[in-house]
Amino acid sequence: MATLKVLMFPFLAYGHISPYLNVAKKLADRGFLIYFISTPINLKSTINKIPEKYADSIQLIELHLPELPELPPHYHTTNGLPPNLNHILQKALKMSKPNFSKILENLKPDLVIYDVLQQWAKHVANEHNIPAVKLITSGASVFSYFFNILRKPEVEFPFPAIYLRKIEQVRLSEMVAKSNKSKEPDDGDLLVDGNMQIMLMSTSTTIEAKYIDYCLELSNWKIVPVGPPVQDPITNDADDKELIDWLGTKDENSTVFVFFGTEYFLSKEDMEEVAFGLELSNVNFIWVARFPKGEEQNLEDALPKGFLERIGERGRVLDKFAPQPRILNHPSTGGFISHSGWNSAMESIDFGVPIIAMPMHLD
Repeated sequence: MATLKVLMFPFLAYGHISPYLNVAKKLADRGFLIYFISTPINLKSTINKIPEKYADSIQLIELHLPELPELPPHYHTTNGLPPNLNHILQKALKMSKPNFSKILENLKPDLVIYDVLQQWAKHVANEHNIPAVKLITSGASVFSYFFNILRKPEVEFPFPAIYLRKIEQVRLSEMVAKSNKSKEPDDGDLLVDGNMQIMLMSTSTTIEAKYIDYCLELSNWKIVPVGPPVQDPITNDADDKELIDWLGTKDENSTVFVFFGTEYFLSKEDMEEVAFGLELSNVNFIWVARFPKGEEQNLEDALPKGFLERIGERGRVLDKFAPQPRILNHPSTGGFISHSGWNSAMESIDFGVPIIAMPMHLD
């Protein structure tokens, strides 16, 4: 029997690449050959997250975007992208359709799993007579809430714990209007694709069964939950080892992990407030404090004067990625200050670490 080939095409954000990679590993474990497609700058970091055992079953495929003057190749990712360039990246990604089509023509996959932020990928796949399904990287609770409010506003959402405040409702209306205005014919509509019967979703029936069932009530879609993240074997990165060794010197549940995701950056004022909060709390902490590309700063200059000296060995402040799953799974970690991105929430739930939520943007 021939090996089935699946091409996976996430949006160019780590928060999307991570759950797609999770599903890629699960499919590879079941004998599928995976083509994982993204821009070279994204694949450069993705390759480090693929254990050796998947070397043959998960193949990384480069998608080259057109080079726009304001968007050189190192900006072909949302990781560290200055917010004002987000719409340019979306535009460049869509302009890569001919390259995506050529990749499908050469690889001839049996299935395309694509991201909701690039609906056009489905149309390109269909032109090649290749079936395509979406993988939603949010949870079922949020998805069912927005489905309800946008498509069946006359139906009251049956789970009152989830709601939008007035100001959030206004922002949502503005966002939808703006999105509809800029939409092109082949963008499709995530919520009214009548032909779609199956949708993969980055969730689990253990935590979201009632919301998954409600999605089915609202539509003819079958939601297939793809489960919690796959936890890979420990890597031997020297920097990670030093950090984990430091964490190992702390008491059980005594340390807080602070990280606000790959796409959102604190203002100077917010950074100072977080620093003062951590200082006054007297708890141990690991804080990942990052800056947009091209706006990198010296950490000492970005923090309140004397902060690093005053906290001493009680905390670690990093301006690069930290091994989040290893930190959350460590017995010394007792809390997670987070932007509440769905991947982070899933990992926190999986490891049983309480979240102190500071939602940002869509989270």
